Amino acid sequence: MEGKKKIIMLGTGSATVTRCYNTCFMIKTEESMLMVDAGGGNGILNQLQKADINICDIHNLYVTHAHTDHILGVIWIVRMIMQKTLAGKYDGVLNVYGHEKAIHVITEICRMTLHKKYFSLIGPAIQMHVLDDGDRFNVGDMQLQCFDILSEKEKQFGFTVRFDDDKRLVCMGDEPCNEATLHYAKDADWMMCEAFCLYSDRDIFKPYEKYHSTALDAGKLAAGIGVKNLIIYHTEDTDLAHRKDKYSEEVRKYFKGNVVVPDDLEEIIL
Repeated sequence: MEGKKKIIMLGTGSATVTRCYNTCFMIKTEESMLMVDAGGGNGILNQLQKADINICDIHNLYVTHAHTDHILGVIWIVRMIMQKTLAGKYDGVLNVYGHEKAIHVITEICRMTLHKKYFSLIGPAIQMHVLDDGDRFNVGDMQLQCFDILSEKEKQFGFTVRFDDDKRLVCMGDEPCNEATLHYAKDADWMMCEAFCLYSDRDIFKPYEKYHSTALDAGKLAAGIGVKNLIIYHTEDTDLAHRKDKYSEEVRKYFKGNVVVPDDLEEIIL
């Protein structure tokens, strides 16, 4: 693989966006690649094509939770890999990681919607890994630990990644961070944090009613726990042309570190 370790943002939007794709991304090192979620539909196949990622190179997929905008694209990834496996065009296995409900939902949708010759590949070719809170596992040279974000809406697991240079990336999920989980992100080199909208637009988008936070909230949080670099994602999509500048400006009212507000398909060098 080319280059340094990086994130490729396949999508950056919240659940009902139409001007960008739902939040999902790749974490790549020179040796390994981990896909995180897959958005809400077969648009993920188009995003992968635009990012020049061959689906046959995907062997590890982490699913944070079972909301439609994160898990339905997973069905398409699984289906396409099943198809390529049967055609002899996919080598190895696809490892799918997630908590018990997420894995159950994926398995049952596949059971109910795919041909039995496809579904028969779950186990031998599509290996489902049920994670418990705090579990650790490796994806090549990446050391991961999952954690329950303690959502009040839907069971969801965030995760930490430690790279071989000892730098640490933390994904806090797509809901406001619970104080009981902040120790995972304290002093992290990189933190990924949702921000549904600007605080100045809170009366328009009602983030708190939807169990989401704002760019201002994310900046204040990151500043309070000593994060070095902050990535903002899972936003509304009404003004994508100015999203990067407006969200960054609001985050920086509290946070003085590096702020990244990525567009779809943007690469972030870690």
